[in-house]
Amino acid sequence: MKVSTNAFMAWAVSAIIIPSTTLAFTVRPQHSYHSATSRISAPFLSPSTPAHVLSVASTMPPVTTTNGEKRSDDDAMGWDCNEEAECVQVARCDEERCQTSLDVRIHGEWYDLSGWRKAHPAGTHWIDWYDGRDATEVMDAFHSEKGRAMYKRLPKSSQKNIDILEASGDIPEYTSTEIAFRELRGQLEKDGWFERDLKREALLLGIWGSLAVGAALTAHSVPSLSIFLLALVFTNAGWLGHDYVHGVDKFAESMRMFTPLCSGLGVNWWSDKHNKHHALTNEQGVDEDIATDPFLYTWAPDPKHDSPLRKIQHLIFFIPFSALFALWRYDTIQVVIDSIEKKRPAAKDELYAVMAHYALVLTFFPPQVWIPAVFLSGLMSALIVTPTHQSEELFEEYQFDWVTAQFTSTRNAVTTNPFSEWVWGGMQYQLEHHLFPTMPRQKYPLLKPILTKFAEENNIPGGYRESGEFEILKMNWDLYKRVAKADPVEGAPYSRGHGQLGAIDLGLSPAAGGFKGGK
Repeated sequence: MKVSTNAFMAWAVSAIIIPSTTLAFTVRPQHSYHSATSRISAPFLSPSTPAHVLSVASTMPPVTTTNGEKRSDDDAMGWDCNEEAECVQVARCDEERCQTSLDVRIHGEWYDLSGWRKAHPAGTHWIDWYDGRDATEVMDAFHSEKGRAMYKRLPKSSQKNIDILEASGDIPEYTSTEIAFRELRGQLEKDGWFERDLKREALLLGIWGSLAVGAALTAHSVPSLSIFLLALVFTNAGWLGHDYVHGVDKFAESMRMFTPLCSGLGVNWWSDKHNKHHALTNEQGVDEDIATDPFLYTWAPDPKHDSPLRKIQHLIFFIPFSALFALWRYDTIQVVIDSIEKKRPAAKDELYAVMAHYALVLTFFPPQVWIPAVFLSGLMSALIVTPTHQSEELFEEYQFDWVTAQFTSTRNAVTTNPFSEWVWGGMQYQLEHHLFPTMPRQKYPLLKPILTKFAEENNIPGGYRESGEFEILKMNWDLYKRVAKADPVEGAPYSRGHGQLGAIDLGLSPAAGGFKGGK
């Protein structure tokens, strides 16, 4: 095997990335403030809180009432928690700012997460988003047994806040579908559905490794074949990394750095973007997977957010599709830099893994191979990830019934041959994955009859939705064509932040600001 003469370029990547860690990457955290006449609820305001947040905090009401009477101890004291959810009471206010409650309902109990939000390993934005909401399904779906036990140690919300929240009428009772789903999940956990088959994992890694070796061996002798094989390597590394980042078992945790090392995609970037998609699927202005304008629109936009490209999007869709992997790689580098500045867990390990990835790629593959492979991989990946949601229901408002929302916003693809079954990487079982993201993908085919029966018994609109792999692609293309021919609609939801507290622009999101790159 001939080593590429441009191997020295690997060091150029290091020279670019390392100094870049000193650059500023502004991220605006989301905060929720409520009227002082009802309930004041905002995140814990730490010394590192941005100035624009501190200025609001400094205007918050003092600990004493307007007539000078002292409030109760609950009013005067707040919480401070560490990463193990061990909490101590602290003064709620100091000379500059006040800590106010942040109340989240989990399995029927209200918890005050104001002291925990800054210790949350996945970032404060998740905690903030569920202020005054129920997070039961999100807690169960994304967390390990340890994490699901930890929240029970967190302080309970004050009875006063609970009364205000429940009297508001904004927090619905659990539906029969949600209750039935929790019973189903508990039974699946009891029956061992979340246990990983390591022999199956070894087989998948073996296939990936064989493709990587084949791509390297043909990089100079048969470059066209190498491009195709390397594109499969990148795409399949993305699916494997996707499994490991979602996973909460010991094997998955040990393989988390596979993602940046073998696909060039970051763990923190993936978690921030992708978990938001899972938690808030197809919510307009929140779910980044449907915020693909100005190149591709999934609904007719407001005229002020329109683009001439929309009229031909069904004819040029393959161009933005092909750019997907390149965009993800760019976003990864930005988030890696930001993660180091914010001292997020394992951020430096992730940087080193990304650097090693580019060192390996530039050493073994000439530019005329790896650059086309990145774009071909983007095309393959986009053809797989876009059709399973975009042609289904879109939501303008927050969906309280998370279970029903997953059924109505998701369509599975039925593959027709063993190669398709492999190359889809488990994404053809999109509903199973969305309902149980930490479950190993080899269990998904066995879930179909269970979820079909669940949908029938609980009268889920549309039931268990699935279409052939080519039919679902045609459905997605038809959507692009319909939207291309539609007239713009005054007041149509904006893909970034409309009616959802600007969740994309204000959250930890590489999509902040959209195409223009910031406000």
